[in-house]
Amino acid sequence: MFRGSSFHTIDPKGRIIVPARFRDVIKASGVDSIMITRMDNCLFAYTQDEWSKLEQKILHLPEKSEAMRRFQRVFIGGAHDCKCDAQGRVLIPPFLKQYSGLEKEIVLVGVLDRFEIWSRENWDQENGLAEKDMGNDQVRHEIAQLGL
Repeated sequence: MFRGSSFHTIDPKGRIIVPARFRDVIKASGVDSIMITRMDNCLFAYTQDEWSKLEQKILHLPEKSEAMRRFQRVFIGGAHDCKCDAQGRVLIPPFLKQYSGLEKEIVLVGVLDRFEIWSRENWDQENGLAEKDMGNDQVRHEIAQLGL
């Protein structure tokens, strides 16, 4: 499972360093690559095992609405298999880099079954929204359901 956050930079070639604790999770899956796709103005990175599970869930949906078909085109169609190199770096494809606004400062955030790759600017905005959400009674109730 992916946990914690790390602040990094993306190099001019579009490579990011994957933290050792995330690389350990990737290596434990038996494949030294990850599937990266786009969502919520950031990138979602999955191990191959988790990606396969997600594809199976999508494949077996009982009904595929027009909106769900569009989601599949963007989420699955925009996915890219990214290999980890010997230095623990991953090359982010230009179209994904552009979508997520990755320029220099980035943040990698572990979210259990995946990690997310954010531009620092988008991450700071997301944190502001999360703080705002904490004032919402419904959100506080949902969090309380977790026992927190």
